[in-house]
Amino acid sequence: MTEVLPGVLVLTVAAVVALWLTISRGGVVASAAAVQRAVWVAAIAIAAQAGHFVEEVTTGFHERLPAAFGLPPLSLRFFVSFNLAWLGIWALSAWGLARRRHVALFPLWFLGIAGVANGLLHPLLALDAGGYFPGLATSLLVAAVGALLLARLSRVTA
Repeated sequence: MTEVLPGVLVLTVAAVVALWLTISRGGVVASAAAVQRAVWVAAIAIAAQAGHFVEEVTTGFHERLPAAFGLPPLSLRFFVSFNLAWLGIWALSAWGLARRRHVALFPLWFLGIAGVANGLLHPLLALDAGGYFPGLATSLLVAAVGALLLARLSRVTA
């Protein structure tokens, strides 16, 4: 299981920050129109992340990321299951945001933070690899939409 360690560290930091934002920012307090705009941005962020996942899975991210740290590859089954589970959680969270559910905020904060992290880490991995690294092509789009989602969530929370 040590092959998941580098990714787990980044995701753990993102989760801790998302939890802090969920608790410190409070619930959804914005107008219905502002919430609806945030839901649309969340939907776009989920779609961008789905595209990013497709790029990663088809270009061997689950093998290349661990290899960059001298670790064995992730199982394709684990990588696909993990990503599909999060896409489902994010879709449910967008639905929850539309209904002003506070619990829906944690996964969406996490999505925004992870998106921005993708935009930073994939180019760094490509620089280290001396060329393309799986996920690079969509990482900047995911980062931009992630930043927009973070801004929208900030506007709709207390």
